[in-house]
Amino acid sequence: MRDNPALCFPLAEYERRLTELRERMQERLLDAVVISDPENLFYLTGHQTTGYSYFQALVVPLDGEPVSITRELEASNMVHRTWVEEARCYTDTGDAIQELFYTIKDLGLENKYIGYERNSYFFPAYQQDRFHYHMQAGEGNLLDCYGIVEEGRICKSQVEIELMRSAALATEAGMQAAIDAVQAGVTENEVAAAACAAMFRAGSDYPAVLPYVTSGPRTMIGHATWEGRTIEPGEHVFLEMAGCVRRYHTAMMRTVLLGEQSAAMRSAEATMLEALAAAHELIRPGLMVTDLDKCVRDIICRNDVAAKLITRVGYSIGIAFAPSWDEGYIMSLKQGDETVLRPGMTFHLIPWMWGVEGDKTCGISDTILVTEEGCESFFTLPKEMTVVK
Repeated sequence: MRDNPALCFPLAEYERRLTELRERMQERLLDAVVISDPENLFYLTGHQTTGYSYFQALVVPLDGEPVSITRELEASNMVHRTWVEEARCYTDTGDAIQELFYTIKDLGLENKYIGYERNSYFFPAYQQDRFHYHMQAGEGNLLDCYGIVEEGRICKSQVEIELMRSAALATEAGMQAAIDAVQAGVTENEVAAAACAAMFRAGSDYPAVLPYVTSGPRTMIGHATWEGRTIEPGEHVFLEMAGCVRRYHTAMMRTVLLGEQSAAMRSAEATMLEALAAAHELIRPGLMVTDLDKCVRDIICRNDVAAKLITRVGYSIGIAFAPSWDEGYIMSLKQGDETVLRPGMTFHLIPWMWGVEGDKTCGISDTILVTEEGCESFFTLPKEMTVVK
């Protein structure tokens, strides 16, 4: 490993991460792992690029220096942003998997037990098949090691938490700007532009997902965002966004009402605030995920405005690249999960309400940190719905 002033964290942080990964490799009887998930590559090395649709990997032997495999264009990222000392490249007309196999041979690993991330978006089946084919030449074994890096990511270190606090400042700046931009006659695009500009001015990097902005009946469309629609008097606007600093995200939902707040929306607001308050009161190390889900779900589901909670009640959040800002594949807050909460875990709590009075969706959410004694929010922005008259 080499120190590099461009690293996101002190070199000691990366040394800790690599040491803990190797301890998990020993537990699984693995001689090496091939890491290809962009978030995991970033976690281990600091490497980031928008070109991750091209194959990239880090070969980590149990002993010795890790070696990266990357497209030649992306090699500069490895040199300038990471501690990795050796980057092996393939050209756009070259063979990435063959380069991976040659690297494994050069490291003397072709007859060893090698783990790889079978579920990685960016190590597709046809490439995995070719990897298996090349490895048949030796006596090694390829084993699925999915989750071996994520085990280290689930609890954030203090330096990671500080980056998330910076991301939260950008999230709040973007959300406040979006709220201030909402009025009858403006378009969803104008609201989104205000949010993005404020987030970026407040220090956000490009987030894994740009803000969600929907108005009126379009709030019933899952994961929809701005499409140029003009916001009409008396409508409501659903907002969700996440600021990002060095790939660490914090997400937030808010709702804006134009005109008077109806009895149904007042009831929905009270229900969501009650659910968040109950979650804050309950969350602590040792709590099982299923108990947290039941607490929030029970409150939302007993609403009197015909709304539903049609998703999980939250998910882990932290490092992300497009197409999603969540770490729900690491841990989601859902029914039946007996995983126990630990200090350092971070979650986006989403007790949102779909279908208020049958045709409206609204949301109030929070990103929280599990502490030694309970939990705390990353945000200070008021949670209540904003009413614009």
